[in-house]
Amino acid sequence: MAQWNLDPAHSSAEFSAKHMMITTVRGRLAVVGGTIDFDPANPAAASVEATLDAASINTGVGDRDGHLKSPDFLDVANYPTISFKSTRVEPTGGDKARIHGDLTVRGTTHPVVLEAEFLGAGKNPFDQSERAGFIASTAINREDWGLTWNVALETGGVLVGKEIRISLDIQAIKVTETVTA
Repeated sequence: MAQWNLDPAHSSAEFSAKHMMITTVRGRLAVVGGTIDFDPANPAAASVEATLDAASINTGVGDRDGHLKSPDFLDVANYPTISFKSTRVEPTGGDKARIHGDLTVRGTTHPVVLEAEFLGAGKNPFDQSERAGFIASTAINREDWGLTWNVALETGGVLVGKEIRISLDIQAIKVTETVTA
């Protein structure tokens, strides 16, 4: 089983949520790092760990980002990271799988399932490192993680939707094995 390190420079974690029940707000978080143990010949034996920088949240609007960093939402002063650790991988055919695991946000952990796909591997022409690409997505109810702040709208509904859609685009670098003499 080969180990791969997530490449923060070539990976992204994006999210979206409904605003006022009528539009979608999108944003992203920086991928700090993580590892993937993966062999394309045996995907069921794979495992994943990843860490995101909660303070890096960016929706393109400074005031909104500041509110999302506050105790009303992510409380980044007390919970600077968001993490995921797989518990099992369920191949679903071809290069696709469901990755079951634990997502920790604001110190609260709940199981989630990522719909994932292995996109392939190849050598980086600049440093000759072997790279692999993966995508994954899921949707969560933010209130399950204690992110309950909201405002009722006079027309009905709420300011911030409960469902958060998450999309990951990951590039990982194969760890080269060192031989000791």
